[in-house]
Amino acid sequence: MGLGNGLSSRPIRVSVLGWGLVFALGGGCALRSGSSPDLSQEAAPELPAGFDESAPAGAYEPVKWWRTFADPVLDDVIESVLASNFSVAEAVARVEQARTRARLANAAVLPSVGARAGVDTSDQPTNAAIGAQLDELGLDFPLPDRIGITTWSLGADFAYEADFWGRVRHTSLAAGSELLASESDLRAAHIGILAQTISAYFEIGHLRQQLGIARRQVETLEERERLVAGRYQRGLAHSLALRRVRQILRSAEAGVPQLENQLADAESGLAILLGGYREEVAAILPDTLAPAASPDPVPAGIPADLLLQRPDVQAAGHRLEAAGHTVEARRSALMPQLSISGSIGLLSTEVGGLFDVKQWFTNLTSNLLRPVFDGGRLANNVKLAEARFDELAAAYGQTVVTAVNEVEAALASLGNEGRRRELLAVQREEALASRDLQSRRYESGISGYGELLDATGNLLEAEAALATSERNLALARLAIHRALGGSWTGPDELAAASSDPAAAPVTGPVER
Repeated sequence: MGLGNGLSSRPIRVSVLGWGLVFALGGGCALRSGSSPDLSQEAAPELPAGFDESAPAGAYEPVKWWRTFADPVLDDVIESVLASNFSVAEAVARVEQARTRARLANAAVLPSVGARAGVDTSDQPTNAAIGAQLDELGLDFPLPDRIGITTWSLGADFAYEADFWGRVRHTSLAAGSELLASESDLRAAHIGILAQTISAYFEIGHLRQQLGIARRQVETLEERERLVAGRYQRGLAHSLALRRVRQILRSAEAGVPQLENQLADAESGLAILLGGYREEVAAILPDTLAPAASPDPVPAGIPADLLLQRPDVQAAGHRLEAAGHTVEARRSALMPQLSISGSIGLLSTEVGGLFDVKQWFTNLTSNLLRPVFDGGRLANNVKLAEARFDELAAAYGQTVVTAVNEVEAALASLGNEGRRRELLAVQREEALASRDLQSRRYESGISGYGELLDATGNLLEAEAALATSERNLALARLAIHRALGGSWTGPDELAAASSDPAAAPVTGPVER
């Protein structure tokens, strides 16, 4: 209904609006109001007993956990990646978009006010307006041929929707939850990029080690091939023995280009993470890399609160909350909507009159709109929002289950690879002792050069296996960090890290 009275209006009595509200309240069904509960907690599946321990007092923060690898070169590489990676820049831009959408949604909660200044000029013939009406009535008044008037106005307009059912509020809350989800996505992008960077760094170091070992193996096999060839020429070795040695040599030589290709791919991957080209990697990394796993122990029990700090879990929870607010907003759209608009200002036929307070005017309009028939659009919007909520609830549960299993798998992998490395380290020590023994026997003339070459080859194979295990152990440690969303640093360690400016937590977008 409209309650406008133009220039001659008087203030609308409160009783008129009150009866309109009584009609609106009486004509609608009950609607759940208030903030939505913590939907992420309700939708989360039950965690295993090992993850259901209470977290120690204090907050857990994803500090610069990669410093536990104690590798200054790796620290420099990560700082460069965070400053120039394009994927991080994309995530930062998405956060800014979500922040802007949240501001737009919050703006709808407040009334809109606009300033207005205008001039209205009218000039029309008398016989086509009021003069023609007077002639029809048979009245003869002296009128000019034309009537013209100019009106100057200066005022302010406002509009406001009374959010009785929470539609605007829940829309704003949904946008806020989406913003939190985008910020969690940014943290997830940080961790993902960091994990890729550390993995590429370890892979480059490992491939360089393997390439050096492979070249030493080729040199050893070349010595072996020359020794067997000499024995063959003297009739002391069969041709099959020579062919067998040469086949092993060719296989080892063919492995060198393959390792070089893998190294080139790993360096190109790191260059992409750096947002540059492969030549830049050579300028950052030294010729010799020795990445190693962190010696810090992993807690025996992982608190559930620490697991739920994973950015992807937080993002899924925030999106679930946003979907819950969207359901409330769509349900609120089924209820009557009361909007109020009006204007206030000065009106005069002369410019000077705009400064005369006696020329003030007001105009106030109230509209009450209740949906009656819309072809099911609003009801289907509610069903769509509810289906979206069910989808995100299932996605949140899947994210939590995935997080738990990733942590358990990473812990198992770290333990198994640690035991494997210990065994390979013992094997390497035994191979080294055997090579040293053969070296002394060769120098004493007890055994031949071939036995020494065989022992050297066995040692190189043991070193290659140990290097691979050390790489896998470091990656297993990295997998735990990634599965936990960064670190498991407790309150004491966090306080120590906070006092170190170099170890400040990464909590916001990276400026480019």
